[in-house]
Amino acid sequence: KIMDEYVGGISTNYMTNEWGLQRGLELLGMLQEDMAHIGAEDLHQLQRAWELHHRLLASISVTQHTLFRKETRWPGYYYRGDYMKLDDKNWHVFTLSQYDRETGEWTMEKAPVYHIID
Repeated sequence: KIMDEYVGGISTNYMTNEWGLQRGLELLGMLQEDMAHIGAEDLHQLQRAWELHHRLLASISVTQHTLFRKETRWPGYYYRGDYMKLDDKNWHVFTLSQYDRETGEWTMEKAPVYHIID
């Protein structure tokens, strides 16, 4: 629901903006705090807990990457209401991230795209 409403899901026609992305990160952060208290009574529940943990990390990562890119990436990926145009001059790149577990900080950077076949 957080990803759908704040990070540009189907209910918002894949449209998002910086405010929505920041709010999404805030809400995902609250879920991350709650994850420290999750428990499991059996192996099946433990598997579900780990799936939830990794789904949350993937959601935070997608949100960080979308926030980092100051453009709309289309068709079919997402639309930034605050950056409505596709900007291949500055953003025809891969976005790379690194998460530091100790500090909880994300480091974002660009990497070039090399077209080996035209």
